[in-house]
Amino acid sequence: MNMGMGLFQEQTLKLVMTPELRQAITILQYSTIDLISYLREQATENPVIELQEAAGEVASAQVEKPGPEIDWKEIVGNRATGEYSPMKSDNSYNPLDFVSQGSVTLYEHLENQLGYVKGFTPLQRKIALFLIGNLDEKGYLEVTLEEASERLDAEPEEIEDVLVVLQHFDPVGVAARNLEECLLLQLQHLALDDDKIVQVVQHHLQDLADNRYQRIAEKIGCTVQDVQTMADLIRTLNPRPGAAYSTVETRYVIPDISVEKVGGEYVVLVNDIATPRLRINNFYEKMLSQQQSQNEAKQFIHDKLNAAMWLAKSLEQRRLTLLRVTQAIVEMQLDFFERGVHYLKPMTQKEIAERVGLHESTISRATSNKYVQTPRGIFELKYFFTSALSTASGESASSESVKRRIKALIEAEDRKAPLSDQKLSELLLTEGVEISRRTVAKYREELLIPSSAKRKRF
Repeated sequence: MNMGMGLFQEQTLKLVMTPELRQAITILQYSTIDLISYLREQATENPVIELQEAAGEVASAQVEKPGPEIDWKEIVGNRATGEYSPMKSDNSYNPLDFVSQGSVTLYEHLENQLGYVKGFTPLQRKIALFLIGNLDEKGYLEVTLEEASERLDAEPEEIEDVLVVLQHFDPVGVAARNLEECLLLQLQHLALDDDKIVQVVQHHLQDLADNRYQRIAEKIGCTVQDVQTMADLIRTLNPRPGAAYSTVETRYVIPDISVEKVGGEYVVLVNDIATPRLRINNFYEKMLSQQQSQNEAKQFIHDKLNAAMWLAKSLEQRRLTLLRVTQAIVEMQLDFFERGVHYLKPMTQKEIAERVGLHESTISRATSNKYVQTPRGIFELKYFFTSALSTASGESASSESVKRRIKALIEAEDRKAPLSDQKLSELLLTEGVEISRRTVAKYREELLIPSSAKRKRF
């Protein structure tokens, strides 16, 4: 074999990840809320793009007939007249505009109540504000009395007196130093703090969580039924009284697709009502046709127009892909839409990819973080992709339908003799579903259902 160095010419074919292709892939995997944010960012970076918000905020400049250099009708077909508009109507109603938002923080709520307390000295008010400022988001006190004493140069006894007053503020249980104190404050407020339930809260919370009622009954000297009654009462208390005033941002779900039943058939509609219109600023378009414009300015505007063109194409491609994928899902899961979750069929992304003629990774991006509104509720698109379990008849059953069946069996069980995982496995086998005990336990935990020992009632 002749070994040596040389120059050789060779033809190869490969896919190049261009910025336009990367943009199309990114837009495809965006949810509606993320897409709105992305379009606003693009409008900020690209002066050629103008957005007309779905709520009716009209852009300042109107789009005229495009010039010969950029043919927008060719880009978006019959839908375009110089703009890309996914809007189905001019209805400006947005239900999220009518959702109330709590603006009062826990600190403000307690400070407002402090203003009604009479007889406090200036030092005591200073202590109270210091303690209120050191509550965490759950409403618990984060500093010890000794630390507060050193910081405020006050006696620990005086700080504790102020703390006792704060612990009677609303919400009940606020300013507690631990979980036990928080629960005891709520029991005192309800006048239910008898000796036995106080012993349970102070010394047996872990046993209570593990449903070890027999051990608790032996320790405090009462019946198991009495312990269970106390456990039911304790579980009605709020272990995080300050959470109602948390400032955590609420994330809303806007369905990307709607499935409606019209005349006995299911129709798929892409929900673009919340997406703003994409327009082209006619001022920059006119600059391209002016002879006195500088070459550098023309080139800049031309590049920005091309970027806007690719953005419009990517938006249209996203819409068509979501439409095709959802239509394929509806066709395969027709029994689910007609009869309910128990008839959800096993389905994989590969099956949908073969059905619509796309790559499996495209299906994954198209269904990621997307929600569909159906006559049976709002579901994530990935909800319809479930693994298969074999049945006695040789057919397959969806794991999601099996989970629902497990939940139904547990809800109908005798609480004094709850069904074990093995018993659930045997009951499902009689219904034709072959499933192991370990799989039943896994599905039960995913449903956040405790074990049979913790579900038992006495």
